[in-house]
Amino acid sequence: MSIALSEQEIIRRESLQQLRALGINPYPAEAFDVNAWAQDIKDITYNFIRHADADSQEFAIINVLKKLLDKNPELDMQSYYDAAITTTNPVFMRFDLNEVNRILRENYPVVIAGRIMTRRIMGSASFAEIQDSTGRVQIYLKRDDICPDEDKTLYNTVFKKLLDIGDYVGVKGYVFLTQTGEISVHVRELIVLSKSLKPLPVVKREDDGTIHDGFTDPELRYRQRYVDLTVNPEYKNIFISRSKVISAMRGYFNEQGWMEVETPILQPVHGGAAARPFATHHNTLDMPLFLRIANELYLKRLIVAGFDGVYEFGKMFRNEGMDRTHNPEFTAMEIYVAYKDYIWMMKMVEECLETVARAVHGIPVVQVGKNEINFAGPYEKLSMYDSILKYTGIDVSAMDEAALRQTCAELKIEVNPTMGKGKLIDEIFSAIVEANLIQPTYITDYPIEMTPLAKKHRSKDGLVERFELFVNGKEIANAYSELNDPIDQRERLEEQLILAGRGDDEAMAMDDDFLRALEYGMPPTSGLGIGIDRLVMLMTNQSTIQEVLFFPQMRPEKKAKVATAEDFVNIGVPAEWVPVLNKMGFNTVEELKAGNPNKVFNDLGGMRKKLKLDITMPTKEEVMAWFE
Repeated sequence: MSIALSEQEIIRRESLQQLRALGINPYPAEAFDVNAWAQDIKDITYNFIRHADADSQEFAIINVLKKLLDKNPELDMQSYYDAAITTTNPVFMRFDLNEVNRILRENYPVVIAGRIMTRRIMGSASFAEIQDSTGRVQIYLKRDDICPDEDKTLYNTVFKKLLDIGDYVGVKGYVFLTQTGEISVHVRELIVLSKSLKPLPVVKREDDGTIHDGFTDPELRYRQRYVDLTVNPEYKNIFISRSKVISAMRGYFNEQGWMEVETPILQPVHGGAAARPFATHHNTLDMPLFLRIANELYLKRLIVAGFDGVYEFGKMFRNEGMDRTHNPEFTAMEIYVAYKDYIWMMKMVEECLETVARAVHGIPVVQVGKNEINFAGPYEKLSMYDSILKYTGIDVSAMDEAALRQTCAELKIEVNPTMGKGKLIDEIFSAIVEANLIQPTYITDYPIEMTPLAKKHRSKDGLVERFELFVNGKEIANAYSELNDPIDQRERLEEQLILAGRGDDEAMAMDDDFLRALEYGMPPTSGLGIGIDRLVMLMTNQSTIQEVLFFPQMRPEKKAKVATAEDFVNIGVPAEWVPVLNKMGFNTVEELKAGNPNKVFNDLGGMRKKLKLDITMPTKEEVMAWFE
């Protein structure tokens, strides 16, 4: 298979071979044990300065820092450090640095590793920045320090010529401060850990945070997340917060004594939600299977089995549309607690989400776009019918299917013949009401047609005991007093089969094994599902689900067409010149023919000289013939 390589990629492959020729393994198998990370090195220096015994004038930097830190100890140490460096008398600073660096050199040896992100080569000494999982730190390399013997190859050839931005290196040395106060590592040993063959995008960052030439194209960022998080490390905070959301929720559940479980992803019946499934086939059993659209029915089986509370964080799969808030593969949490109802569940959700908000932000108030969302309860409650009445002025509670269709038409809401009464009400709610629900709001008491798995309302005919939680105009949680009457449940699922027969491909399927489990008896139970991806969007102030998924689903990547050497030879290009044309960016005959013949001829001469090629230069007439 032919691979089109850029000039930079070719040069890096050549450097790779030169490293091997020097006896340097660019991908060593040995472990490289670090004892510090970039942020640790800065913290070491800050803490040393903060606790140093510095009463004399010679410690001007330390004295300034101590005063700043003692005055406002809760604020960012980096800010204080920068302030001290810029406000200290330079004469005092020189005295200060000598003593500070002596102490740092003697007491703070470090072993770090990371990716080279910038380089400033200055003869026999150079600076570079390496980036690890915590940030960047400057390193200082002096030729005679890393090459103490007569052989200076490691510095003169390896570091200066064969290493590139993006390569991983290991460094052993000690912490020191430069004359400008930059926290740095003086390198005594340099080890190549991994040679990168593709150049990273060059993202320029000013001291004030301004970014130039950013790697910002959303499709590229989502498709090449490994590049995105390298050159845009600030986005890592989204995924750190995501981890905190899940950990906080798990911790809250575990404190209550509820058990985390795992249920099947491949299921014989696609139940537990109204959605279109992904279908597959098991060859050995010769049976159709579905990627789960929900784990609800299996978790309820465990309540039947005698567990008081079970929950699961899991991937769900729905073969439906993709947009800013929907991905076909998503993460949901579902929990079921015996002897509870949906009223109890509202209180539990408020406590849980406040816990999550505090874990991520330290307070229950979260900034989402222009809105400040307060996750501290209690939350507002509106019934489904009352919410529609509030925002449309129309009472749909007594309408039949025909009246609902007429109402949708008047409201210019698009519907189709497969939709029953429940779906029509849901369409009205989604189109008119949802966007108005900014602060956490429970929408309660849904029409029975909309929710075949929830218990009938204890006092309101035609409704079920269900709520959905809406925040910032989107639903993030769904809960019921669970239906545990097996006869009622069978009738509800049979009604779903009727809808399926009308063409509703999101109608629930009949699950006879689940019904059999209910017939053995399930205690009164409340269940809850929370969309983790949408919750993380709220907690991190993101407007698209793709930003909170490491690897969101993407359309197939369009592969660049690459011609073979034979294709070029067939139009008259000498075989030895094909790699040169590839280096010039011509990967197909079509690309070459679209170029300017005179420029191509001139560039060939330039490449022959640059690459010191000992091959015959084609005549201008020969080059012109390639374009005929």
